[in-house]
Amino acid sequence: MVGKQIRLERIMNRDTGRTVIVPMDHGVTVGPINGLIDMKTTVNAVALGGANAILIHKGLVTSGHRRRGRDVGLIIHLSGSTSLSPFPNAKTLVCTVEEAIKLGADAVSIHVNVGNGTEREMLSDLGAVAREARNWGMPLLAMMYPRGEKIKDEYDPRVIMHVARLGAELGADIVKVSYTGSAESFQKVVTGCPVPVVIAGGPKMDSDRDILEMVKGSVDAGGAGISIGRNVFQHRNPSRMVGAMSLLVNENASVTEALSFLQG
Repeated sequence: MVGKQIRLERIMNRDTGRTVIVPMDHGVTVGPINGLIDMKTTVNAVALGGANAILIHKGLVTSGHRRRGRDVGLIIHLSGSTSLSPFPNAKTLVCTVEEAIKLGADAVSIHVNVGNGTEREMLSDLGAVAREARNWGMPLLAMMYPRGEKIKDEYDPRVIMHVARLGAELGADIVKVSYTGSAESFQKVVTGCPVPVVIAGGPKMDSDRDILEMVKGSVDAGGAGISIGRNVFQHRNPSRMVGAMSLLVNENASVTEALSFLQG
């Protein structure tokens, strides 16, 4: 599995085993939102800031491959749905592992919403993609979210523990989940998951301190980093925000130090 290890080092810091990923797959779900209009400018900004990887759909690979500037790992997202659908939580496969390899991907990702009426199909897709990824030595990131009719609180630590473990048990190499609100509760998520766990950023936050404290809490709990989109690419200075997050994730800086860097 040396191929998988080599690819993992392209999307993770090989010294810390952690990662700063900036997902920019939102265009499929909600269209060309602020920050994702001029993709090459945004990719350049987050790469300059020190992101380990970007996450995009197959049609935007040319935006990630800029032919200049700082290198950044490429994760191609394999599933999608739109906010226009009557079933927005039902994710459908729109790309394959082999297609992603041909496009130069360092890893692939898939989104699974657990607890809704289409969970069965998405779990089937996760299992099939994990098998294909293993055959190719391709790292797989699984975005595991408790969203649907049976979910009362999608940030409930017990539910997040379950979906994180679910992703690992079905073959993911990295699991992405929502933060549970505290380092103490998130530590239980990390302890119960045998693969690296990264956190999502959620909706755009108003306070820089709030987002940085969330990142710090997840790392202190043993998390493997972040996969945060809107709170990066919609920030007034995406490069500085990525740099501040990288200080927290890969250099164990304090929130005060990260804020000082961001504001400086």
